[in-house]
Amino acid sequence: MHLLGSSFVISVLIMGGLGLGFAVMLAVASKKFAVKEDPMVEKILNALPQTNCGACGFAGCHTLAEKIALKEVPVTSCLAGGQEVADTLAAALGVDAQKAKRVIAVVLCRGGQAEAAKNAVYRGDMTCAAANLVGGEKECAYACIGYADCVEACEFDAMDMNSNGLPVVFYDKCIGCGACARACPRDIIEMHPEERKLFVFCRNKDRGAQAKKVCKVACIACTICVKDCETPGGIEMKDNLAVINYDICPQNDTPAKRCPTACILYGEPEKLTREAFYSPSLPKVMGE
Repeated sequence: MHLLGSSFVISVLIMGGLGLGFAVMLAVASKKFAVKEDPMVEKILNALPQTNCGACGFAGCHTLAEKIALKEVPVTSCLAGGQEVADTLAAALGVDAQKAKRVIAVVLCRGGQAEAAKNAVYRGDMTCAAANLVGGEKECAYACIGYADCVEACEFDAMDMNSNGLPVVFYDKCIGCGACARACPRDIIEMHPEERKLFVFCRNKDRGAQAKKVCKVACIACTICVKDCETPGGIEMKDNLAVINYDICPQNDTPAKRCPTACILYGEPEKLTREAFYSPSLPKVMGE
C-alpha cells in the first residue's frame, strides 16, 4: 500500500510538472511568434462604428479595417458609417475623400391585409420562414407574408410593421446592411442605391387576371409602363411582370402615371421617414 501511494504521488507530480512545462513553453511561444497589430488597422477600427453588420461584405469591422489598411477596398466601404466615417478614414490614410454610396432597402410588395386575398388560416410558428414552408395565409404566392422576420433582423431600428400588415423601411434610418433582405424568404426586399426612385412594388409572375384576383395592387402585365417609359427598353415585361432596367430607365414618374393598379410608383420610399411613420399628424404614407 505504501508503494502504491508513493507511485500515485510521483505520477501526480510528473503530470503537474509536464503541465507546467507546457504552459511555460506556450507562453514563451505566444510572445515570440505573436503577430503585432498594425497601428493603422487599430486606428481604422476605432473610426468604424463597430456594428459588425456585414453590410461591407466582410465578417466584421476588424476584417474591414484590415482590408482598408491594405487599400484593398475603398474608404467608403462602411455603409453603416456613411460619409462621416469615409471622410475620417480618408484623412487617416492620407487619401482623397470619396463620396460614400448610400444603399437602402426597398420592400417591393404593397399587398397588405386590405389588398391581398387570403385562402388559409395559418396557426404555426409566427415567422415568415416557417409560414413560407406551407405557403402562409395569402393567396398570392409572391406576397409579403407579414410576420416581421425582416423587422426582427434589423439592428438599427430602421423598420417596423404598419397597420396594414406590411414591413416599412425608414428612409432616414436605413444604413443598407441588407439584413432584412437576407431574412425575407420570398426575396421581396431588395437593396438599391438611393438615387433610384422608380419601383415596381409587385413580384407576382402570374398572368394579369390571376394576379389581379389575388391582389388589388398587383402588376397585371398591361405593358402601359413599358410604352410610357421615355427610353425604349427602360422597362420590359418578364414573366408577366414589369421589370425596370436601371441602367437606361429615366428616374421620373412618367411610367407610373397611367398604371391601372398603382403598382409602379415614383419617389415613394423617400417619403417614409421615422418621424412620418410615427407621427399621427402627418399624412398617410406608402403601404398604409
